Amino acid sequence: MNDDYAFADIATLQRALARKAVSSRELTEGFLTRLETFGARYGAVVTILHERARREAKRADRERAAGRVRGPLHGIPYAVKDLLATPDAPTTWGTEPFRKQRFDFDATVVTKLTDSGGILLAKLAMVELAGGFGYNEADASFTGPGRTPWNPDFWSGGSSSGSGAALAAGLATYTIGTETCGSILYPANFCGVTGLRPTFGRVSRHGAMALCWSLDKIGPLARTARDADTILRAISGSDAGDEAAVDRPFAAARRRPRIGVLAKATAKTMPAVKKNFEATLAVLDEFCDLVPDVALPDFPYTEAVGTIVDAEGAAAFRDLIETGQSRKLRAAPDRLGGYSGYATLAVDYIDAMRQRRLMGAAIEHAFGAFDAIVSPTLPTVAYPVGVKFGEAYPKYPGVVNLIAPGNLVGWPAICFPNGFGPSGLPTSASLLGRPFSEATIAAIARGYQSRTDYHTLRPEI
Repeated sequence: MNDDYAFADIATLQRALARKAVSSRELTEGFLTRLETFGARYGAVVTILHERARREAKRADRERAAGRVRGPLHGIPYAVKDLLATPDAPTTWGTEPFRKQRFDFDATVVTKLTDSGGILLAKLAMVELAGGFGYNEADASFTGPGRTPWNPDFWSGGSSSGSGAALAAGLATYTIGTETCGSILYPANFCGVTGLRPTFGRVSRHGAMALCWSLDKIGPLARTARDADTILRAISGSDAGDEAAVDRPFAAARRRPRIGVLAKATAKTMPAVKKNFEATLAVLDEFCDLVPDVALPDFPYTEAVGTIVDAEGAAAFRDLIETGQSRKLRAAPDRLGGYSGYATLAVDYIDAMRQRRLMGAAIEHAFGAFDAIVSPTLPTVAYPVGVKFGEAYPKYPGVVNLIAPGNLVGWPAICFPNGFGPSGLPTSASLLGRPFSEATIAAIARGYQSRTDYHTLRPEI
C-alpha cells in the first residue's frame, strides 16, 4: 500500500475500491504493517487486531465482488480508543489495573461500524481512565505518552491520545475517540486532524468505559469534515443499552450560515494561533456572515465541569479507589486524584448540576440566531512531553474557549486544522453548534476545507 492510500480520505478510498485499483485486503495489510512499524513510535497503539481485521477485510471484498456495498464505510479500515469493548482483545482503559480486562461483546459503536462494512484494525492508546483523576503530564498511560507525528517531542493530546496520533501518522483511515471535556478536540488540535464531538445523546455509549454519565460522548477523528459527518451518521442513533441515546435527524445547513466570533478569543493566545485564527475568519467570511465579539455569559464553566467529573468519576471507579488499586496508576496525580474526587461533597455536586441548567439557558440566550460560534480550539500548540502542562507555556495561561461550556451543556463542536505554529506544530479552529446541529457545523467546516489545504498536509513519518 502506498502512502497516498494511508493518508487518503474515505471518498478517495471508495473510488479506488470501486475501480479495483486496490482491495480492502490490500488496504488492511498496508495499515497493519504501518501499525506494527509506527504505532509504538507515537505511543498510539495498545493491541493490533490482525485476525479480526483480515477476516473483516475478506468479508468486505467478498461482498463487493457480489455487488453488495453496505455504504460509504464499506471496506474502510479504522481503529478505536481502547475504552470501547471488543471480544478480540483486552479493553484496558489505558491503565495497569485493567490491563487484562476483557469483555465478550462489541460496544454499540463498533457493532454499527461492523454493520457498515468497516474493518477494525486496532485498539488505540489513551490516557488512563480518560483523564478523570487529574493527570497533569503526557506520560499518563501504561503505553507511555502519546506523541504527535508532527513533532514526537510533543504530546498528541488526551485523553484520545492514540486516536489522534494514529490518524495523523496514517495508521488508519479514521479513528474513534471520546470526550468528556476536550478529549476529542485536544488530540485533533495537537495532531492536525478534524475532530467532531457530537451532541450528548447522539451516539450510544453502550460498551464504552463510563467516566461521567452526564458528560461522556463518542465521536470521530477524521481526515476531513465530510468524513467526520459520514462516520457520525453511521454510529448515531438510539440504543437499548444507553438510555441517553436518541434518534434525531441531521438537519441541513443554511445556504449562508451566520457565525458569531467569540469575544476576546485570541487575547492570550500564541501569536501563531492568533494569526491563523484571523486568517481562518477571512476564509469563513467568504461564505458565512460573521458577527464579531460575541461573549458567552460569565460563569464558572470549568469549575462546574471539574466538580461533576470528580463526583461522577469517583462513583464510576469507586471499587478501584476503595481497594487501593488506583495507586497502581502511572501518573502521580492520578494515584491520588480518585481520593479527592471521592471526597466531593454531595451539596457541591448538586449545586454544580443546578448551576449547569442555568448556564445552559444563558448560553442558549447568548447564541441568539447564530448557527455556530467560532474560536481557536486551544490557545497554544501541543505541550512538550516531559513537561507538566501548567509549566509548558507560562506566557499563555489560556483564555475562555468553547470546550468547557460546550461540554457542560452537551452541544456539538467540530475542530479543523488551520495552520502551524512553533516547532512545526498544528493549530486549529473550532465551531460550537446548537444541539444536534452536527450537519450544520460540519458543512461550515467543509466550506473552509474546500478553500484551504491544511487538512491534506501530512507529517514526515
